[in-house]
Amino acid sequence: MNAITNHFSNGPVIPQSVQLALAGVGSLFLATKLWSYLQLVLSAFLLPGTNLRKYGKPGTWAVVTGASDGLGKEFAEQLASKGFNLILVSRTLAKLETIANAIEEKYAAKSIKVKILAMDFAEDDDEDYDALAKLIKGLDVGILINNVGQSHSIPVSFLDTTNEELQNIVTINCLGTLKVTKVVAPILKQRKKGLILTMGSFGGWTPTPFLATYSGSKAFLQQWSNALSSELADDNVDVYLVLSHLVTTAMSKVRRPSLLVPNARAFVKSALGKIGLGGYQTAPNTYTPWWSHSVMLWLIENVPGVNSPVTIWYNKKMHVDIRRRALRKAEREAKKQ
Repeated sequence: MNAITNHFSNGPVIPQSVQLALAGVGSLFLATKLWSYLQLVLSAFLLPGTNLRKYGKPGTWAVVTGASDGLGKEFAEQLASKGFNLILVSRTLAKLETIANAIEEKYAAKSIKVKILAMDFAEDDDEDYDALAKLIKGLDVGILINNVGQSHSIPVSFLDTTNEELQNIVTINCLGTLKVTKVVAPILKQRKKGLILTMGSFGGWTPTPFLATYSGSKAFLQQWSNALSSELADDNVDVYLVLSHLVTTAMSKVRRPSLLVPNARAFVKSALGKIGLGGYQTAPNTYTPWWSHSVMLWLIENVPGVNSPVTIWYNKKMHVDIRRRALRKAEREAKKQ
């Protein structure tokens, strides 16, 4: 022990200036982490986001894709409650008609108007996008909610993913979102104010084995949305990616809400109430509205890291287990028939 003590005491002395510099770097690093944590707490529990009135007075129009179910339906409902007229775009005409009639009846006192367009995004038909352009022509559109999306039916390895599922995920999530935005964004740019919210996913924020195609499509949307945000900033159009973990929707196949899994109504309320509060996140122009999702995100970004082997390993383990349980459930149901 004495030999070790003598070695360090007789070794080279670190100059005081270097010690101070290292202490300064350490203090700066700690300060940035504390500031990030403070932003997380304020954003998740205290601060309100941008008021929707910034994007238009009552009677302004909002376009919502994937509007017949889940989050899209809830976005439509809550935007109508705030006085926005709606253009609802989804695949099933009957569902759209039912939702449109219900919203117009519920908010008759606000004189809410609802226009609908049935289109199958998987078809990638240019005539559908031409029809959307015709439908919104001359309208004061202030908000676009890019909600349409598709995931895998159950977690599956990339090599076992069917070509049809692969094609549909990329076509709907990527091409569908880009082409709708190409139709709507020029109106926002011309009026010099507007909002584009695109639904992202933890599956694209961090690499997700056994959801590889879906993960890639959402990662694409994250980078595209960040770039578009910079392009439209000079025209006072706000562009954000909304990050979400699990929500009780048909896509997630989770039925019961919990601490980490809100229902659609609660999630959309937070998404519309926390617009722009993502300063603590690594990705710019991105926010995670649901409080437990944001805490989870902050911990992953600041401890193991989004792209760390540990995070990817855990994602793989979790989705392999989900796949195993899904296959067992399918086997049980098949035996009952």
